[in-house]
Amino acid sequence: MNNEYLTIALGKGRLAKSTMKLFEKIGITCQEMEDKKSRKLIFVDEEHKLRFFLAKGPDVPTYVEYGAADIGVVGRDTILEENRNIFEVLDLGFGKCKMCICGPKEAKELLNSKELIHVATKYPRICKDYFYNKKHQTVEIIKLNGSIELAPIVELSDVICDIVETGSTLRENGLTVLEEVCDLSARVVVNQVSMRMENERITKLIYDLKDALNENPEFN
Repeated sequence: MNNEYLTIALGKGRLAKSTMKLFEKIGITCQEMEDKKSRKLIFVDEEHKLRFFLAKGPDVPTYVEYGAADIGVVGRDTILEENRNIFEVLDLGFGKCKMCICGPKEAKELLNSKELIHVATKYPRICKDYFYNKKHQTVEIIKLNGSIELAPIVELSDVICDIVETGSTLRENGLTVLEEVCDLSARVVVNQVSMRMENERITKLIYDLKDALNENPEFN
């Protein structure tokens, strides 16, 4: 951790773009990040003594837990799946979607039975917690990395546990949402030591972001 700068890790892609738009609302900009030709890995806002870097979503909680970043912005699905020792301090409200159990309509009765069912997912921790601790149902979890919707179609699994935004991919492949697991959106997370050592700066930043969200409903 750098004592002069607060370091912020952002999940790459749409989430990072939305986050920087929100930061602009509180007067924080980083021109370096807008240069698409730049090969820089760390971007600096000298005025506010902030450093930003982009990382793959699943890596953000790791950077934050180990103190390489003081603050991170990442989807709640990643926070739940990675299960790192970090503080989740603010729901930014954008990137809204749901974690759901999906499959063909006839699979609904399997979810209410005592039978062992096969579940394909990119999120084994979230899936296991849902079935074992909330539904108290025994399942075999199959970890996949690609198109999860394919699994029930080729009979690799009975159902899937995956993120649903619009549901259009499900419908196009004859699948439907059978149960909702949890709501998801972008969240701000903080390193535990940073929260103690840089409490004033981090707390002010969080409150400024909260105010910006309240004043700009398009982010919700």
